[in-house]
Amino acid sequence: MDNPRLSGSTSGKWTHADEYVAAMARRRAARRDREPTGRRTQPEAPRFGLSTLPYLVLIAALAGLTVAIAVMAFPGSQPRAKAPQIAAREQGVAPPGWLDEAQREFRR
Repeated sequence: MDNPRLSGSTSGKWTHADEYVAAMARRRAARRDREPTGRRTQPEAPRFGLSTLPYLVLIAALAGLTVAIAVMAFPGSQPRAKAPQIAAREQGVAPPGWLDEAQREFRR
């Protein structure tokens, strides 16, 4: 263990908070050394025509469709239902003896 960067780790030493924080700091410093020193670039600003405009058009189309459905469904635009027509009462004529025949067929 001649190298000062290498330590003879005892069991459970990594569970101490100060050792854990120090290890995280070393990892961060090493990562910073690997990355280029230039400033981070900012992402391109979103363009209105490709980001917001399609959603606004979609919302406007859905709102127009909603209004059109509401106008079409309004009861004033529908034809009135006709009153049901009741058939005129007619006197029926049956041949004599039909009731007796029906009773005989029923009892078979």
